[in-house]
Amino acid sequence: MARHHPTRRHGATRRSPPPQRGGGGWLVGAALFGTVGGIGTLALSEDGRAAITARVKPVAVTMGLMWARTPRAGDHWRGCDPVRAAGSAPLYRGEPGYREDMDGDGDGVACEPIQ
Repeated sequence: MARHHPTRRHGATRRSPPPQRGGGGWLVGAALFGTVGGIGTLALSEDGRAAITARVKPVAVTMGLMWARTPRAGDHWRGCDPVRAAGSAPLYRGEPGYREDMDGDGDGVACEPIQ
């Protein structure tokens, strides 16, 4: 005769135990806290800000978030290729070097990134 197990119903499947979580979550948190704290401390000094800018600027320029060269009074460009080569693109209406004939769509932004 078959034995009847009192804790299991006929046809019920046994549940697997819940997955064990590793104790590494605090390590990730500590790393993030240390990174943010370290950058914040570094940004307090002039040398620290210069170091951060030196590392962030190439990425920001590539993404079009920052100029490699700020437009200066007296700038006059033959076209957008020299502006881009100098790292001063895009030029906005009212800034040195901006001309309406360089603004192809008339939106106030000349030498926009080529897409």
